[in-house]
Amino acid sequence: MNYKGKNVPEVVIKRLPRYYRYLGDYLKSGVTRISSAKLSEKMGVTASQIRQDFNYFGGFGQQGYGYNVEYLYNEIAELLGLKDGYRAVIIGAGHLGLALANHASFEKRGFSITALFDSDEEKVGKTVNSKPILHIEGIEDYIKQNGISIAILAIPKSEVGALAEKLVEYGVKGLWNFSSAEIKLSKPVAVENVHMSDSLMTLSYKIKQGETNKEN
Repeated sequence: MNYKGKNVPEVVIKRLPRYYRYLGDYLKSGVTRISSAKLSEKMGVTASQIRQDFNYFGGFGQQGYGYNVEYLYNEIAELLGLKDGYRAVIIGAGHLGLALANHASFEKRGFSITALFDSDEEKVGKTVNSKPILHIEGIEDYIKQNGISIAILAIPKSEVGALAEKLVEYGVKGLWNFSSAEIKLSKPVAVENVHMSDSLMTLSYKIKQGETNKEN
């Protein structure tokens, strides 16, 4: 990703939400200033790495003065687009789609999930967390009429390919993909893939390594 001509590594981008969460915690606790050393205790990375991360975006702090917590919190919120108020829909009203629709923190972060879509006639017409479940056939008009920026894909892998391409044509700017399908699109669009099995295998690796270290 480029930020004002700088190529920002993906690993740095993935740390931004964690910075945002921890700074929010400090704000709630009444902390007004924080050093990179103190923030590193929360983040689990070195103070030097934190300063390098922030330098991609202009630094945010002063030497020997630390960071203004509220200012840094708001600047990272701006970087993450949290003040833009993105509207989203969920494709798939199965167990995962329903769980996502009931997730409380999305609204707090500025993401408004307005509806779910499914092809199952038994689900269509019902509501979940005050959000309607609509028929997938009407999704084009809905996206265009409601300014939907994000589509959350909670459908089987086999159904993703053609639908993802159509969603982009309808005006969706980003896809949050839980299907484990590798999405290839003819137009550039932001895609964030969530591979839950990969995360579980990473956990398995950490358990295995911990057991191995105990044996040595």
